[in-house]
Amino acid sequence: MKKLYCFDFDGTLTYKDTMFLYLKFYNASKFRRQFIKHIPLFTLLKLNLLEAEKVKKSFISSVLKGEKREEIEKKSQQFFDQYYPEIFRENALEFIENIDHSQTDCYIVSASLDIWVKPFAEKFNMNLLSTQAEFKDEIFTGDFVGSNCNGKEKVNRIEKAISDKKYDKTIAFGDTSGDQEMMDWANEAQFKFFH
Repeated sequence: MKKLYCFDFDGTLTYKDTMFLYLKFYNASKFRRQFIKHIPLFTLLKLNLLEAEKVKKSFISSVLKGEKREEIEKKSQQFFDQYYPEIFRENALEFIENIDHSQTDCYIVSASLDIWVKPFAEKFNMNLLSTQAEFKDEIFTGDFVGSNCNGKEKVNRIEKAISDKKYDKTIAFGDTSGDQEMMDWANEAQFKFFH
């Protein structure tokens, strides 16, 4: 039986959100300065007065914009080396280790940026569908390619990736409202399965 597993990343496979963790790891002093500057935006976001994508883009851009791809990739690998497997739920790692890849296609479907999730996806032998960082002349522009990979966009990305494939069963793993559309789309939804 051919199966498709779609895993949310932050909170589902990990114990914590990796965006703040990565940005702090990348440049701690810049992270602290920008975090303080963004507190008003974070507050408006909590009150649902701002779109999450705008705040996220602004904050990521404030730390990483203008950085070279080569440096970002190097830091992303160092981030992986430091935080794997520490930030992962033990149940999730055990589950992933036992996946039969001959019968199962696996995707990490994440709102986090590809730049820091990629080393983890490679470690797990999974495809990655995520928010994509935009580079021009090998420099991060601070922008995204396309939309933030959350909510309905998760389903759009999955459908595009598997358009020519057939599965007997699709299973989605998530832990927040941003995963709801993906879980509704799948044959089977697993909410906080590894918690």
